[in-house]
Amino acid sequence: MRAITLVPGKQGTLGLTEVPDPRPGPGELLVQGLALGICGTDRELVSGEYGFPGEGPMVLGHESLGRVLQAPDGSAFSPGDLVVGVVRRPDPVPCGACARGEFDMCRNGEYTERGIKGRDGYGSERWTVEAGYAVRVDPALGMLAVLVEPASVLAKAWEHIERIGSRAWFQPERLLVTGAGPIGLLAALMGRQRGLEVHVMDRAASGLKPELVAGLGATYHQGSDLDAVGGYLPDLIIEATGSGPLIFQAMLSTASAGIVCLTGVSSAGRQLPADAGRINRDIVLENDVVFGTVNANLRHYRAAAKSLGEADRSWLDALITRRLPMEEFEAAFDEGEHIKVVITLES
Repeated sequence: MRAITLVPGKQGTLGLTEVPDPRPGPGELLVQGLALGICGTDRELVSGEYGFPGEGPMVLGHESLGRVLQAPDGSAFSPGDLVVGVVRRPDPVPCGACARGEFDMCRNGEYTERGIKGRDGYGSERWTVEAGYAVRVDPALGMLAVLVEPASVLAKAWEHIERIGSRAWFQPERLLVTGAGPIGLLAALMGRQRGLEVHVMDRAASGLKPELVAGLGATYHQGSDLDAVGGYLPDLIIEATGSGPLIFQAMLSTASAGIVCLTGVSSAGRQLPADAGRINRDIVLENDVVFGTVNANLRHYRAAAKSLGEADRSWLDALITRRLPMEEFEAAFDEGEHIKVVITLES
């Protein structure tokens, strides 16, 4: 069986490798891999910028989609079901959050993650997954269900936005999303599904990104800082670029009692000047909230699958701008202007 593998922390180790066929253990599904989404985390693992060395070769891939081949007796799954595998597993202690199924909020960092930290991923022709960490998806989505994992990150973001908003009267009208990559566009989709006036800012002057934003009935702004938005003060900002200057701007650019959700991961080491006093004053006097979010748990995956199921299929299909067979896997990690790259695992 073929799998896309690398040695975490070591550049130049990415390869297509023959590995033993998986054998499902008790309570596990055997799954035919169908598709694998590639994101920035995968590219950082391949470049050696991110990873947990000392674990030997690891099967890459956390944005999964597969078809059940075998299911344990008494499970909620049957052969033929389309499923997505959850990425994170609770730490073995477990911490209080992991013990309650909130493993995306692990407090001690001892969690593991498929294809990222301490566990083989989903980048193989066949894989196994515990039935309790598999999510059935609508067969009508077909290959588009590979978007469930990135969408789960936004489902979690929206859950937390709504929880924070419920501290008081909460009736947001305007959302600004910074960055029109997959995360930003899925954030905008979910904003429109909630009936919000949505604005999206990105550096692209033309092409597919403005078209996709327009296809949602949202407004596109071209630029690299919030001056491009023209004084627009949203109730909510979902920041999906990881740009330090833009993050500082976002903290100062919401309406009163605004919420800024940070989903982009910044590179460390770059120092930027900031008026900390002004940022503090604005957040305190306006009752603002700034929070970060990453990963997702089971309910977020299910919410993501529901959201995608309600979306326009042609719009979702346009997000996937490059599809590659497994034999051409290396090209998936090239730098380019693609929004979402997907590798097909089934021959």
